[in-house]
Amino acid sequence: MTSAVPAISTDYAQRRRKLMELMGENSIAILPAAEPAMRNGGTEYAYRQNSDLLYLTGFLEPHSVLVLMPGREHGEMVLFCQDRDPSMELWTGYRAGPEGACKTYGADDAFPIDDVDDILPGLLEGRAKVFYAMGCNQNFDLQLMEWIKQIRSKARSGIYPPHEFVTVDHVLHELRLLKSKEEQSTMKQAGKISAQAHVRAMQICKPGMMEYELEAELLHEFVRNGARAPAYSSIVGGGANGCILHYIENNAELLNGDLVLIDAGCELDGYAADITRTFPINGRFSEAQAALYEIVLDAQQAAFDVIVPGSHWNQPHEATVRVITEGLLKLGLLEGDLEQLIEQEGYRDFYMHKAGHWLGMDVHDVGDYKIGGEWRVLEPGMVLTVEPGIYVSPHNTDVDEKWRGIGIRIEDDVIVTRTGCDVMSDGVPKTIQQIEQLMAG
Repeated sequence: MTSAVPAISTDYAQRRRKLMELMGENSIAILPAAEPAMRNGGTEYAYRQNSDLLYLTGFLEPHSVLVLMPGREHGEMVLFCQDRDPSMELWTGYRAGPEGACKTYGADDAFPIDDVDDILPGLLEGRAKVFYAMGCNQNFDLQLMEWIKQIRSKARSGIYPPHEFVTVDHVLHELRLLKSKEEQSTMKQAGKISAQAHVRAMQICKPGMMEYELEAELLHEFVRNGARAPAYSSIVGGGANGCILHYIENNAELLNGDLVLIDAGCELDGYAADITRTFPINGRFSEAQAALYEIVLDAQQAAFDVIVPGSHWNQPHEATVRVITEGLLKLGLLEGDLEQLIEQEGYRDFYMHKAGHWLGMDVHDVGDYKIGGEWRVLEPGMVLTVEPGIYVSPHNTDVDEKWRGIGIRIEDDVIVTRTGCDVMSDGVPKTIQQIEQLMAG
């Protein structure tokens, strides 16, 4: 465990102020840390902080609770955390402690987490609204309800509990959706590191290797560049495994003549990259592979062309659907009328997912895709992935055998700008010529 503050340090106080402005007076927000998860007997997974708490504080330690109280006379930010304990720190790493929570992380007050049952009910008293993510942490839900019961028991003394619970997600996640310049800078660096890893995989790939050998190269590049973990389980799917959208076994041999699909990105200072490239294991695309690949590449460019402020969320997906459906029609994998196939989703046997998702501290980041039943409009500062694909099942007997078992996805990370979009992950070759030249070198 480490108490080091992530690189984005100047934004935290401003984020808290914005959230409290949206909460209004006489309210309180309570955000518990993520609970440590056990991997097996006596061993925990590497700890990852709750993204909302991390977004507001940069605090990385478990067993902590953030409390925000707009207008509180003695300070609006209270942090409960583990007390300093040299004997335990010898085993699990240094702790900030209440003093460090104030000095390093900007808390106005900080208390040992062991005192939360004694202190937090008093902070709840007299507050009209509680902003809290009910249902996300069952143990803390029960603890919070016990505090409310305690306060209700004092009603004859004129002490009353909050009368309204509001999901903190609604206001906080809208803030997280629009990335600051500092956040964008970190995400660009995560994209750069991840791009280098994909390049390395292309350079070293050859028939006879195992999928996990390429995965090892990815992880090596992440860690040696300061990104200590992947943002998600890396996908390395050779041949027909590339047709499995969430394939993570990565234990098959890479065969001559097949493609390999790699979907992998690092996490840097709490922010994720998410890149997919598909390339030939032997360095040369076959005619069938190239034909499908060009369709996917054209579809991605069509999506880029409509990612501008004022476009709605689903327009990039609609653009990819049209290009992919038209391409499959020309190659004979689909039959019928183009408009009818699009309307009836006749392409879904080959392209069954959306063209992207929000990206940020979470790989599938927070933020509503629709507002009032309508697709939301894109704004500068939003970050999303663009990842069209074509997947021809090896069991699809309705198409010529030469197409079967080909899975292709091309994915990049983009920031919406004032005039269009900026591709953060373009450090990886993407055209057929670029890929083949890199692999030949």
